[in-house]
Amino acid sequence: MKKNVKPKKKIGQHFLSDNNIANKIAELVDFKKHRQIVEIGPGMGALTDHLIDSAKKLSIIEIDNECIEYLEEKYQKKELQIISANFLKYDLKSFKDNEILIIGNFPYNISSQIIFKVIENREIVSSLTGMFQKEVAARICSNSGTKTYGILSVLTQLYYDVEINFDVSPNVFKPKPKVNSSVLSLTRKKSSKIDCDEELLFKIVKLSFQQRRKKIKNSLKKLDIPEVILEDSIFEYRPEQLSSSEFIKLTQIISNEPI
Repeated sequence: MKKNVKPKKKIGQHFLSDNNIANKIAELVDFKKHRQIVEIGPGMGALTDHLIDSAKKLSIIEIDNECIEYLEEKYQKKELQIISANFLKYDLKSFKDNEILIIGNFPYNISSQIIFKVIENREIVSSLTGMFQKEVAARICSNSGTKTYGILSVLTQLYYDVEINFDVSPNVFKPKPKVNSSVLSLTRKKSSKIDCDEELLFKIVKLSFQQRRKKIKNSLKKLDIPEVILEDSIFEYRPEQLSSSEFIKLTQIISNEPI
C-alpha cells in the first residue's frame, strides 16, 4: 500500500481522521433512494470506506493526483469510479441520473461554490450531505431577518430543504482547521419549479444583497423599474427582510406577471 498522502494547504485539504464521524455522515444517506452517489474530495477515503459497500453506484471526484494514485491502489478490488477532475468544472449531466446525492468533506475554500453548482444542477442533484465550515452552514440555513441571511440562504432555500445534522470539532481532522465544522443536508423540494423568470430572480437576489443595508428600490436601480411598479410597498424593505418566497413575488411584480 502506498504511504499516506500529506494534506496540501493550497487546495484546502483537511483529511477526516475520525472513523466514528465518517460513519455518522454515511448513516445519513438513503442508499435505496440514490442510484448514483458522488463524493467530492475523498482524500484518502475515510468517508469512502463507509459508502463503498452500500452504494449502488459510487463515483469519487478528486483534484489531487497523489490522492488519485493512493485511492486507485486502495480500492483496486472494489467497484468504484475514480474521476480525476475539478468538481466545479465537471459536467454532472454525464452521470445520466436525476437523483444524484452529492456527499463529502468539502474543501472550505470552495464550499459556497459547490452549493452554487448544486443549485445550477438542481434538476439532477436531489440531495447533498457534506461537511462545511460551521459559519457557512449557518449562512445556508439562515432565515430572513438575521445578519447571516444572504444570497446563499435565499437561492439554496428556493430549491432545497436545509438542515444542520450535527457539529464537528476541529480535532477530527488532519491538519486541524482553525474553525468548527457542521454536517449539513440539502433535500430537493418536491416541486422545484418556480413560478417566475428564474434568471431575473437570481439577478434580483444578487443585486439586492450587494447593497444589503439599502432598500430594495435603491438596490435595483440598474433594472430601470418603472415608477408605477416601485409604488408597491415591497420595494420599501431591505433584502434581509424578504423570505425566498417574497423574492419570487418581487420578481413577478417587476416582470409584471400575475401573482
